[in-house]
Amino acid sequence: MLARSLSQVATSFGGFLVTSVAVYVLLGVSVWMALPLLPLAAGFLVRIFIIQHDCGHGSFFRSRRANNILGSICSLMTLTPYAFWRRQHARHHGSWNNLDRRAASGLDIYSSCLTLTEYVQLGSWRRRLYRLAYNPVVSHLMLPPLVFFLLYRVPFDAAKEWRRERRAVYVTNLALACFIGGLGFIVGFGRIAAVQVPIMVVASIIGVWLFSIQHRFEHTSWASEAEWSFTTAALTGSSYLRLPRILQWFSGNIGFHHVHHLSSRIPNYRLEECHNALPDLQAAPILTLRSAIGTLRHALWDEQLGRMVRFPECEQRGGSRYLLRHARTR
Repeated sequence: MLARSLSQVATSFGGFLVTSVAVYVLLGVSVWMALPLLPLAAGFLVRIFIIQHDCGHGSFFRSRRANNILGSICSLMTLTPYAFWRRQHARHHGSWNNLDRRAASGLDIYSSCLTLTEYVQLGSWRRRLYRLAYNPVVSHLMLPPLVFFLLYRVPFDAAKEWRRERRAVYVTNLALACFIGGLGFIVGFGRIAAVQVPIMVVASIIGVWLFSIQHRFEHTSWASEAEWSFTTAALTGSSYLRLPRILQWFSGNIGFHHVHHLSSRIPNYRLEECHNALPDLQAAPILTLRSAIGTLRHALWDEQLGRMVRFPECEQRGGSRYLLRHARTR
């Protein structure tokens, strides 16, 4: 386990460092020569985030201290305060796809949703705002960079008793200021912005997409508290995102999300092994790269149909009264 963890650290951080340095060098020659390396560097950054994610679950190393140290180092690359995100993410693992515990996940538009009935009972302006927030251009292109650059700089959505996590946000900000400040004096702040900002933008978009589609696909399952089951939610409310091997490597096997939710203490490099070893795990809903892109517009849970649906087209034809009558008769 230790050897595989250290190997993943070496390839992820090493790959990110090499590609980033190459971008800095090529930028001085030609922007067009540097441009193709930006997605590659973003891929390594996504992989570093997966390591941070595993450290937060205590699965990357056996040592809790080692997990916390490495997770904190990762946060300087991902701009994500480690202790704060760890606790925030733990709420997700305690309430995912549970209709009665959606409030427990906080301000999470990526793995939560409204039911169709709840949506049509909103006022017209609130429906418009909800549609805007869940529009793929907004939720998966515009918001992800803002989350990592701005939102993670403050302890948003944090309970009052999260004193340690709130403090960790500001400590991370201070560490980032020192790190970026030192690097800026060496290579120049303009060059840092020209290289690291585009890499972070691409990585944030990819990372948010990878996590959000794991629960908000058409044939996922949501249940009330009385009917919710941990095992059922893991195997039917989480997906198996079957990616090409190279993309699976860069995404740190997060596509085996059903296995991860069944046991978050399994390190990412063993998720596929567990999936292949147990036939029951292979019955999880399968998404491909193509079908996963199509799930971005599924933003409402239809309790009658038992699946995620897109925003109803009838809203444009008949208004809220027709919508409400339509929902009641489904």
